[in-house]
Amino acid sequence: QVQLVESGGGLVQPGGSLRLSCAVSGRLYSAYKLAWYRRPAGKYRELVAFIAADDTTYYVDAVKGRFTISRDSAWNTVYLQMDSLKPEDTAVYYCNYERPWAQEYWGQGTQVTVSS
Repeated sequence: QVQLVESGGGLVQPGGSLRLSCAVSGRLYSAYKLAWYRRPAGKYRELVAFIAADDTTYYVDAVKGRFTISRDSAWNTVYLQMDSLKPEDTAVYYCNYERPWAQEYWGQGTQVTVSS
């Protein structure tokens, strides 16, 4: 079983920055991905970025060049550095663990609000 706990959300002005953290515990096995998703109010949850077990990263077009996903050396924490934030980045951000043919896990989410 994998436990995920997000932190770091809050209120920030447009153009500002936030860093989200996802504390990861439990056995990760292999071929996994740790990802950040977000769900804007009234919309579906959408992928933001992921980092795979081989350190491959992926970003959706909407955040490329503004967001950076990274991890610590022991895979205890996964980060999402968010720069040049826009009002449309406002959402609840979730950490996700997935691997092929296995149960996926979600954190409880952290609210990010970008507003002046």
